[in-house]
Order: sequence, then C-alpha cells, then structure tokens
Amino acid sequence: MNKNNISAVIITKNEEKNIVEVVKNVSFADEVLVIDNSSEDQTVELAKKSGAIVYVEKFSDYAQQRNYALDKAKGNWILYVDADERVTPELKKEILKVTNEFNPIKTHYIIERKNFYFGKHEWPYIEQIERLFVRDKLVEWYGKIHESPRTVGDKGKLTGYLKHYTHKNLSTMIKKTVTWSSVEAELLFKSNHPQMSWWRFLRIMLTKFSDSYFAQGGWKVGAIGFIESMYQAFSYFVVYAKLWEKQLKTKSERKN
Repeated sequence: MNKNNISAVIITKNEEKNIVEVVKNVSFADEVLVIDNSSEDQTVELAKKSGAIVYVEKFSDYAQQRNYALDKAKGNWILYVDADERVTPELKKEILKVTNEFNPIKTHYIIERKNFYFGKHEWPYIEQIERLFVRDKLVEWYGKIHESPRTVGDKGKLTGYLKHYTHKNLSTMIKKTVTWSSVEAELLFKSNHPQMSWWRFLRIMLTKFSDSYFAQGGWKVGAIGFIESMYQAFSYFVVYAKLWEKQLKTKSERKN
C-alpha cells in the first residue's frame, strides 16, 4: 500500500447499475473493498472487473456488513461509501490531505452529504454523516436499520461533499419500503411500543411530512419536494401499520 493507507469500502446488494462508477470514483484509495450481500445480478462480476477486492456473504443488516468490512480492511484509514454515493473532487482532496498527516489529531470525520432525488433534483437539507475513520479507532457499527459508528477519539469535519443519488424512481422507493418496513416494525414491536390507534397514525404521518416538507425545505423544490415528503409519510404509515398488525395478532393470541 501507499503511504495514505486508505481502504475504501462499498457495501452492495444488487447494485450492477452503480458499481462500476463508484469503484472508479474511489480509486484514489489504496484498496477498494466491495462487501456484497449475496447479490442476484452482475454486481460481483462487475466489481471484480473494475479492480475491487470482493467479499460475498449473507448479511442481516447494514451494521453487520460494515463491521465485516472493518475486519477485512488493511488500511490505516477506512472510508465508507455506498454504491449510490460519489466523492466530489473537493472531498477527495480533503480526504487525501488528512490521511497524509503523520500524527492525526482527529480520529474520525464528518462528511456533508447532498441528496439528489430522481437523478438530478438537489434536496435543500444537507446531512452530516461519519464515514472516514482511523481504522483502529472505529470500534464497531451498531443499529439494525439506521446504523451508527462507535468510535474512540476526537471528531473532525471535512470540506467538500458526498453526493447521494437516492430515490431514483417511485418503484424502487416503494420496493425499499416493503423490504425494510417489516424490520422496523419488528424493532418497534420488541421495544413494547404503545398500542397503535388512529390518532397515532395521523400524528406520525403529519410529523414526517412536516419534517420533510417544511423543516428540511422540501417546499423549495416544487413537485419533487411534495412527492418526497408524501413518500416519507407513506413509508412510516406502512411501518406502523405493520406494527399495528403485529399488536393485533398478539392480542388475539392472548385471548385464545
């Protein structure tokens, strides 16, 4: 490896449309690892042809997938990038700068992420996520749905952006909801969430729509903002409807 010792990690599941471009995008790293969750398309083959080191396993969640990568990565630094994300030139320059430091003061870094919906529409709200780590200061990833890193040391912040091309069409959005709503509902059920009722559904949907459309500025981007905000409300409706179904089934079983 070169002096930077960066391992770029891409976690995948059926990402044949993205994998070649994202491997190329992070080719400035000293090694590119693709941790694949038993894809059924050409993701693995294309990743290998693009020069990535590929591991294929069956994972139950993203945290498990990221922790597997942590075990396999050889670099002093580890950069996590999803298949639908792209490192901008400014961010690349900043990553190379901090990873070249002989004795880094910060052990993990926040990266600002810009979301683009339906391929090109930039979302007003900019996320802040932790994706660059001194490898031995990243303890683990945890969380079955919205995974988070557990780290040691001080946090810094990089300039430049990570571009996230999410929610490319309605079909994939709905498919994602169907896939993950059951997992989220199960987690809520196991946490003994209060019994669902009509007003809880209304409150949850209004809260999610309001956060997306007003707090995050969805109203600024016209129809896309309204559609995305309605989708957020719908997505959470499905989650809590599945929770209600589980609660109803358990209540019925107890009576019997």
